[in-house]
Amino acid sequence: MAAKKKATLTVKQTGSPIRRPKDQRATLVGLGLGKIGRTRVLEDTPSVRGMIAKVSHMVTIVED
Repeated sequence: MAAKKKATLTVKQTGSPIRRPKDQRATLVGLGLGKIGRTRVLEDTPSVRGMIAKVSHMVTIVED
């Protein structure tokens, strides 16, 4: 059987975690980010979407 192609999101950090609550900083680390300008390709799951929503003011979703 052919494997299904998993949907992905490319997320780029645009804001600084300085002067942000610890849980928001931890969310960025959980997404694999931490410095402005870093990008990560992540699987499109509800948990990842929730993490992105939590720090939406510091990240953008890059269109492919």
